[in-house]
Amino acid sequence: MAETNIQKAADFARTSEIYFVEHFQKDIHVLMEVLGLTRKIEKQPGQTVKTYKVTGELADGAVGEGEDIPLSKYKTEVADIFELTVKKWRKQTTLEAINDKGYEQAVTDTDDAMRRDIQSGIRKDFFDFLGTGTATATGKDLQATLADCWGELQVLFEDYSVADSDFLYMVNPKDISGYLGEKDITVQTAFGMTYVKGFLGLYDVLVYSGVPKGTVYATAKQNIILYYTNPTNADIAKAFDFTTDETGLVGVHHDSTYRNLTTETVAICGCALFAELIDHLIVATIGGAQAAKAAKA
Repeated sequence: MAETNIQKAADFARTSEIYFVEHFQKDIHVLMEVLGLTRKIEKQPGQTVKTYKVTGELADGAVGEGEDIPLSKYKTEVADIFELTVKKWRKQTTLEAINDKGYEQAVTDTDDAMRRDIQSGIRKDFFDFLGTGTATATGKDLQATLADCWGELQVLFEDYSVADSDFLYMVNPKDISGYLGEKDITVQTAFGMTYVKGFLGLYDVLVYSGVPKGTVYATAKQNIILYYTNPTNADIAKAFDFTTDETGLVGVHHDSTYRNLTTETVAICGCALFAELIDHLIVATIGGAQAAKAAKA
């Protein structure tokens, strides 16, 4: 009879799954804190993601005595519709690799690399989406461009009760590096990006190479939504056994295959960060005003 409390392969697999999702959860929580994310929507079967733009204008308020007050007409139009894609990954580790390098290096370390690559994909998709914003701003350098973004955000969100601290600016590392060397600032790492709070005394800036050099993205934090599929929702759980955490953003399963003596790591993630109001998302150009003047000269 086998001894009790012996650590079996299934125990190691379960531990690895928990380790994977806990580290993913820790990273996503930091990102949510940095982005000020309070809007998290779990996808239901049949749902699609919609982004919007608001059109219309305020009617003249100078109305004579006894005259009908004209209607101010506004409407919210759908700017884009897209499906949330659940992405799937699989990694296989052989008995020989585990025997040669040990379980920690052969399985857990490569799981970590896989997790980082998944996070990288989420970042890339988010910043690719940011480039579709329709609001614009410009300035002769980074500081002037941030100032113009701030002014534009004040106009865009003047009816939304947001403070300066609710605005978020995103820049390329090469555009901000010269300023960082001259300032005494505190930076924080979040989801593979650098976060600078109170840059130049006013701006909360997310620094990431996925922002094209010479470009600044800006919007209000409340405009950003995290949309996701939970790997353990009732329908998926009927067919698959994934380990996840309370965020429900990533699911992981480890399994051993004895016919070829390998262990597999299977991960799924269906989540997207997007701005709900696409016309309240600024794509600004550094040096744009200077270039325009030069073209006119």
